[in-house]
Amino acid sequence: MLYLTKLLQRSKDMPMTPSMCERLGIGIPIIQAPMGGAVGPALAAAVSNAGGLGTLALWGTDIDTLRRQVRETQALTHKPFAVNLNLEFPQEERLEACLREKVPVISFFWREPSALVERAKQAGAVVLHTVSTAKEARQAVECGVDVVVAQGWEAGGHVRGTVATMPLIPAVVDTVGSIPVVAAGGIADGRGLAAALALGASGAWIGTRFLASHEVAIHPHYRERLLRATENDTVYLDELFDIGWPRAPHRVLRNSTVAEWESAGRPATGSRPGEGEIVATSKSRGPIVRYRSYTPGADADGDIEALSLWAGQSVALVHRVQPAAEIIREIVSEAQSVLDRLAQRRLETY
Repeated sequence: MLYLTKLLQRSKDMPMTPSMCERLGIGIPIIQAPMGGAVGPALAAAVSNAGGLGTLALWGTDIDTLRRQVRETQALTHKPFAVNLNLEFPQEERLEACLREKVPVISFFWREPSALVERAKQAGAVVLHTVSTAKEARQAVECGVDVVVAQGWEAGGHVRGTVATMPLIPAVVDTVGSIPVVAAGGIADGRGLAAALALGASGAWIGTRFLASHEVAIHPHYRERLLRATENDTVYLDELFDIGWPRAPHRVLRNSTVAEWESAGRPATGSRPGEGEIVATSKSRGPIVRYRSYTPGADADGDIEALSLWAGQSVALVHRVQPAAEIIREIVSEAQSVLDRLAQRRLETY
């Protein structure tokens, strides 16, 4: 099977910058998003073994847990994978632990990354940074990042900005020159990957689709809600669920907690209906109160529907549970078909 890099080299109208895959050491331009609370070594390794880039979300863990998950991932794959670090919180110690463990790719998110980019690159790591505007992309490049992830507001979970993916990607591509750009937000199938490439991106950052992978240990009710959802079932919220830092917008599936809060007039924290009420429990995390930021795990029990059900607008494209490797093969095959079909139409036009 031809990889997308070879396919796109045959199409002058839709080129993909090969340096993204080359820099990351991967064969397929798909990066698994760092879905905190859902991703573990099994998923990250499965994505990397399938040719993409798996990502661990370890920005809030203690150092021992970080080392353990990195080593477990290394035992499952000899291919590159990434660790995501959220710069809203101090990450110097976690970065040093990652570098000592020889993590090949570091993914930064949220605040400006200059304080840590140089240290990561000195240790030989490839550095990614997620942005939401062309201005942020320019600043990231000036900091020395190797790859820019441009996140549209269609994305699930933590959402950096308010610009949609379609206008954001070409704006960022035009700004950063030869630096590879990865498109994030609203991409869950081969059509989305092909569209991202057509906009000038070098690959796609995919999260919601991987929530329906065999390797993700989320609660069955959460998974069922994802599989039943339409493109209109998510909601962008400024700060409804208590993410843990100020001004942290996010996108989730609409549920009873969202509906009750909206019916009450969208009151501020401290006046939200049912605030502080225990709605579920987790064997690993203890009591879960309403409005807590918590990805419903398989060990949770209680009113799972009322919890923070992270999902992007691409959720309507998620129809069944599959192994991560099969998801990647399906996306690649569909993208190849789309681009081949468009290339054939171009030839027929002439």
